[in-house]
Amino acid sequence: MVSGSMQELNERIHEAAEAIRSKWDRQPKVGVILGTGLGGSLEAEIDSAITIPYGDIPHFSEATVTSHAGQLVCGQWAGTTIVAMEGRFHYYEGHSMQEITFPVRVMRELGADLLVVSAACGAMNPHYTIGDLVIVEDHINLMGDNPLIGPNDDRLGPRFPDMCQPYDQDLVALAQQVGLAEGISCHRGVYVAVAGPNLETRAEYRFLRTIGADVVGMSTVPEVIVAAHAGLRVLGVVAVTDMCLPDALTPVNLDEIIEAANLTAPKLRRLVHQVLIKL
Repeated sequence: MVSGSMQELNERIHEAAEAIRSKWDRQPKVGVILGTGLGGSLEAEIDSAITIPYGDIPHFSEATVTSHAGQLVCGQWAGTTIVAMEGRFHYYEGHSMQEITFPVRVMRELGADLLVVSAACGAMNPHYTIGDLVIVEDHINLMGDNPLIGPNDDRLGPRFPDMCQPYDQDLVALAQQVGLAEGISCHRGVYVAVAGPNLETRAEYRFLRTIGADVVGMSTVPEVIVAAHAGLRVLGVVAVTDMCLPDALTPVNLDEIIEAANLTAPKLRRLVHQVLIKL
């Protein structure tokens, strides 16, 4: 038997999907989440683009981070039909895990079977540098919460989803090949998610590196958990916007992080564009 809260979630998913369908009558194959500074001019690159502010979609939250546009962009890109979030929701903004991941549920309801997720991140791996892209091959959840806690609706996914490969390894390999062919500096790495909004201490960076993380951020993992629960293939690509080396740590300037993300955005979009063309 489906609980009342699960029934309400299904109804909200359906209402949001129907609102999008009323403005755009295509079925997406790919959902895209663009993080801090990585949206940019995507709308200009999409054929027959339809833009829908989050405020026009029932049950969508508002993106409060200044660098996030807060809109869906729907259309044709890289030879496939996509629905892209220009701006995401974060745990540190006060959104619940269910609110953060609700758009992934809606993308699945619309017909997407692949999720591409991107974000800005800090690098603990000394072999990385600002401006590099990291193809996420695995993650560590240190956010202290999980979007699947609570009653489960088997129509949305299994009670205990397997997470041995939340990121599709064929897509990881393809993205690496594309990066090499395009001359884009790419690495395979492990992303650790923390709650934020403060950045980490030197001791915390040492700890995160010790447990196997290459990069750190405040997003991505909740959406990927729900994507895995829903049976979506996932490609994660994050952009290194600051270095988090504990023995050479300096205060971070947010404007510099956003500037680094803006400079990295074109090659991130180029990488994803070429990956989608080759699918």
